Amino acid sequence: MKRLCICLVLALPLAASSVRVIQTNAAGDTALFIDPATNKVVLTVKDLEAPHGVTSSPDGTRAYFTVESDSTVVAVDTKTGKHLGKVALSGHPNNIAVSKDGKLIFAGIAVAPGGVDVIDAATMKNIKTIKVKGAVHNVYVTPDGKWVVSGSVGSRVLTVIDLAKLEVAWDHTFDKGVRCMTFDTAPDGSAAHVYLQLSDVHGFAVLDLKTHEEVNRVMLPNEPKVGEVHSGAPSHGIGITPDKKTLAVDSSVANGVFFYSMPDLKVIGFVPTGPTPDWLTFTPDSKMVYVANAGANNVSAVDIQARKVVAVIPVGEVPKRNATVVVP
Repeated sequence: MKRLCICLVLALPLAASSVRVIQTNAAGDTALFIDPATNKVVLTVKDLEAPHGVTSSPDGTRAYFTVESDSTVVAVDTKTGKHLGKVALSGHPNNIAVSKDGKLIFAGIAVAPGGVDVIDAATMKNIKTIKVKGAVHNVYVTPDGKWVVSGSVGSRVLTVIDLAKLEVAWDHTFDKGVRCMTFDTAPDGSAAHVYLQLSDVHGFAVLDLKTHEEVNRVMLPNEPKVGEVHSGAPSHGIGITPDKKTLAVDSSVANGVFFYSMPDLKVIGFVPTGPTPDWLTFTPDSKMVYVANAGANNVSAVDIQARKVVAVIPVGEVPKRNATVVVP
C-alpha cells in the first residue's frame, strides 16, 4: 500500500498542466515552444513560412498562427506540434486573437481596404470579413470577452467590434498610427481602458472604453538611448501582468523593457534586453516576462520582481510575436 501511495504522488506532476511560451520567427519557417521552468526550447513547429501572429485556444490544446507566405491561419496541436488545419484569409494577415469561449478566431488583414476575418474554430472555415477603416495591424479580444478591438497604422483608427453581433460598434481616430495594445478591467470585470502604442511615439496612450476618449498619454523615459527605431515604432510591445499590478512596455530606443505600477502608471523599473524588443508575454503567475528581441534573434526571460534577465534563449530569424499557453 505504501508503494502504491508513493507512485501516485510521483505521478501527479506528470499530469499537471505545462506552461509554454510560444515564439514565432517572422523571417523563418518555425515557431518554438519554450518551457519557462528550464528556459529551453522543448518543441519546434515546422512548415510555417513567415509566421506572424500567435494565440491559443482557451483550453490550451491548440495554437493558432497567421502565416504571411500564403495568407492563412494554421491550427497546431500544442503537445505534438502537428498541423491540425489551415484556412485561407481574405488578404495578407497580421496579428490574431480568439474569443473567450474558443469558438471564433479573429485575424487582422494588413492590406487595403482592411478588415478582420472571422474563422469558425471547429470547422476552420472563414465565415466573415468585418470591414474596418484601414489595414489592420493588430487585433485583440478584450478581457471580458465582449469586444474585438483592431488598430490600423495607416488610417490611425482604433475599431471596437461587438463580438456577439460581429459588427463595428464604434471607432476612434488618433493622431498617429495605432499599433500594439493591452487592456485593464473595471471592478465589475468589464473592459475599462485600452493602453496602446502609436507610430513615432516613444510611449503609449490610454483610451477609456466607456467614454471613447483618450484620457492619458505617457512618454517613456528618455534614457537610456542606445537603440535604433525601426518601421516608425520606437515602442512596440506592451502588456499588463495577469495579476494586474504591473504594465510592461518595450522600447527600441532603450533596447529593453520599462515597468510601470498599475493603475497609477509610475515608472518602477527598467531592464535592458537586446536590440529591437518587439513583443512580450507573461507567465500566468506574473513572475516572468518574455521579451522577443527581433534584432538579436533571441528571447530574454526577465524576472519582474528582481528586474533582471535570468536567461537569454536563442531562437530563429527575427522573433516578433509571442504568447503564453497552458498545455493540459
